[in-house]
Amino acid sequence: MMTRTIKGTLGIVLLLVVIAASGSLYILEEGMQGVIVQFGKPVGSTVAEAGLHVKLPFIQRILRFEKRLLIWDGDPNQIPTAGREFIWVDATARWRIVEPLKFLESVSSENGAQSRLDDIIDSVIRDLVSASPLVELVRSTTWQASESEIEGETPQELAEELMREIQLGRERMTRAILEEVRIMTPQYGIEVVDVRIKHLNYVQSVREKVYDRMISERNRIASRYRSEGEGRSAEILGNMEKELREIRSTAYRRVQEIRGEADASATRIYGEAYGRDPEFYAFSRTLEEYKEKQNDSIMLVLTTDSDFYQYLKSASPPPE
Repeated sequence: MMTRTIKGTLGIVLLLVVIAASGSLYILEEGMQGVIVQFGKPVGSTVAEAGLHVKLPFIQRILRFEKRLLIWDGDPNQIPTAGREFIWVDATARWRIVEPLKFLESVSSENGAQSRLDDIIDSVIRDLVSASPLVELVRSTTWQASESEIEGETPQELAEELMREIQLGRERMTRAILEEVRIMTPQYGIEVVDVRIKHLNYVQSVREKVYDRMISERNRIASRYRSEGEGRSAEILGNMEKELREIRSTAYRRVQEIRGEADASATRIYGEAYGRDPEFYAFSRTLEEYKEKQNDSIMLVLTTDSDFYQYLKSASPPPE
């Protein structure tokens, strides 16, 4: 009986030893860092090495934090620029936990850090955007407008805006935002690695005005093109009419020349024929006249001894 009691006691002690041993060991994964807390308060230094580690069982526990980069995505904010254009600004950032003890004491968790970054980054972006012209946010210092983009149909106001010298530009603006944010975040055990502006856009009311101005400008350009086209059309039609008149004039002159040449040839032929046989020529011309005078609307009154009918009278058989 005594032996059985001793064995039971040893089993319980062994079980307690196993439980204590398992509670004192923990594994820290690669890419993670940890802080040991005792009764809710951190003790010791940060555990940064991955692998198997030891802690006091039951009264201590390990809190794990990411060593890798984390993403912050803010909500789009409506911000006025220095030129009083209201725009939506959507930004993103990359950050990491560099001092877990300070991080735990200041913001406790990643959700708390995200909330604190919302306040810090949004306020810095709002201050810099509201103090800068819109062109500084959308263009870089290395971008230059080509002559083809400025000349031609580009309005004077837009051409001046395209030629405007950029002081900061979008890249330097984001760097300035990052520098300001980095000044404020170390107190929370956070390092912000990068800040970027994902998206810029006018607010709805300003977009409608911009679209109206764009439509008006396109209509003005279209009207100018139509006017130039109508002027060019009138010029082409005028040249065409001029060329047609010249062609008609040349053709009429050529027709008259041909007619003159033909009349001259006919006169010459008639003259030669008349010269060869005047009697036959007279006979031929008389027959032509007979044909032409056969018209119901014409009445000729001639005497019987008229020369007009001499060939008819000579063609009649003699009286018996």
